[in-house]
Amino acid sequence: MTPTVAELLLGNFLALAEPPPPESMGDFMAGRIGVTGMIAMLAAQEAERGAQARLWENAAIRDLLARGGAPVPAGAETETDFSITGLDRVNATLRRALIALHIAVEEKGDTDLDHAILRFYLNSADMRRLDMPPLPPG
Repeated sequence: MTPTVAELLLGNFLALAEPPPPESMGDFMAGRIGVTGMIAMLAAQEAERGAQARLWENAAIRDLLARGGAPVPAGAETETDFSITGLDRVNATLRRALIALHIAVEEKGDTDLDHAILRFYLNSADMRRLDMPPLPPG
């Protein structure tokens, strides 16, 4: 399961809302705050760029399906719910169709379309990349 931004931020809240036992204050609490801060920073990046990445992916997958002569699955023809969750639903449906197309393309030996799909995977990973902050010195 991949947690959503909302689930991650709720987890952060719960982790910080409950005070730790006194014996866990020092390094444990510093670690807890560091991890929750990192999760919040990554969630902020996802919240900022996530919708754009999914909209790009959905359009790119539809183009690949059309290029391969595969139908766009019902319910994934266009976006109607622009929340991350709504975009993810359409994206998951499109990705399943893309996987089926990719299998057919590999079996057929269509090198051009195979390479186009592989380029999509690379570009998709780049669009969804989250950047970690540099480690502090020491």
